[in-house]
Formats: sequence, structure tokens, C-alpha cells
Amino acid sequence: MEKYNCVIVDDEPLAAEILKDYIGQIPFLNLVAVCPDALFALDLLQKQKIDLIFLDLNLPKLKGFDFLKTLQNPPSIIITTAYHEYALQGYEYNVIDYLLKPIDFGRFLSAVNKLKPHAVSPFTSEKLQESEKAHLFLNVGKKKVKVHLEEILYVESVKEYIHIYTDSKIVKVKLQLTQIDEFLPKDQFIRIHRSFIAAKNKIDAYSATDVEIKQKQLPIGRSYKELVMRLIEK
Repeated sequence: MEKYNCVIVDDEPLAAEILKDYIGQIPFLNLVAVCPDALFALDLLQKQKIDLIFLDLNLPKLKGFDFLKTLQNPPSIIITTAYHEYALQGYEYNVIDYLLKPIDFGRFLSAVNKLKPHAVSPFTSEKLQESEKAHLFLNVGKKKVKVHLEEILYVESVKEYIHIYTDSKIVKVKLQLTQIDEFLPKDQFIRIHRSFIAAKNKIDAYSATDVEIKQKQLPIGRSYKELVMRLIEK
């Protein structure tokens, strides 16, 4: 089977880990490297044949679109970003697809199959239906634990860890709250405090000072109050 050499250009470890996991499940993709910035990627492109780049836009040193402008004969590009407002600009560069974070596997599979339209998907419809539920794979010890976004009640920052609470479990991950916040859909999750993110549809009650989820009182930070009230009452 023909394989396509690909690289991930993303400075967020969690985003890169998710893409690495997805790429590993696609028989016709071969991950060559994860590049933390565009300058690293430029150097790699001069040394090795690359067929596909998974490109974040908000990069240090050189932004994603500025990086594309430097490429005379660019490989195929799939944009991976948390910012939907750049979609039209992305297609000016003839990108294959524009994926919004958090990226679920079904959407990822649809994008890479555009690269190889004649490829037969190795996944059954049952597998694909399951994968279409938005989820994250998170590093917990030596394992990757799947967490479906629809199951999350709230996320709490505890020192250098975050605790993700669902009805059935607590997942403890060594991440900053700001990192996970980037991957949670803004229409579904609300940052209510420097230490808490709440799932909007799981809020049972609220006041000017806190929200209640499953009888757990979560504080609303003073600087977040106005935004939280506006988003809850939408």
C-alpha cells in the first residue's frame, strides 16, 4: 500500500498527541515527525520528502499562514486550529481541509480520505459511528484514556494537574487548565473561574457567585462573572 509521509506542526503537546494517535490508525499515513514550530518544519522539508502537513495556525516564531507563504511547492495541507474565523483564508492556500479543535476521529478520517479518495476505509460503519462522538485521548500514567466530551461535568485545576469529572470517574491529567480549555468547544463549556471549567448543559442551578452541577457547588470568579452570566442565560 502506498504511504504518505506526514508531519504535525503544532506547539501544543495535547493537540500533537491526539493527531499522533489518529495518524497511527490510518494505514496509508506515515508520521515522520512532530514539529514544535514552523522553522523546525522548514528545515525538515529541505531534508526529507513530505506529502502532508497537519498545520496549526497559532505557532511561535512564524505563524501558520506566514509559513505557507514561504513554501514554493508545498505538500498537501490540512489546517488544525481552534479558530474558525480563518477558514476562508485557509482555502486561499488550497488546503485539503480545515479541522477545528477539538478534532474527533470521524472528522479527521474524512479529511485524510480527501488526500487518498480511492482508499478503502479500514473502519466499519459501527466503528465510525462510535468515533464520531467528540472525545480526547489523555495521557494518564503510561496509558491513554478516552474521555467523551459529552460525559464531562466539569474540570478542576489542582496544582500542576487537572481533574476531569464525569458521572462515572475522575480522570487526573498533568496539564494546565488553559491547555484543556483550548480544546473544549466554547458553545459547550464555560471557564467560570481560574480553577474551573463547567459543561454548560450540566449546570443544574446558578447564582451570582456559583454554579451547581450534580449537587457540587463551583465558584464563579469575579473577573468571569459577567461573561458567565451572559453565556448561561443564552
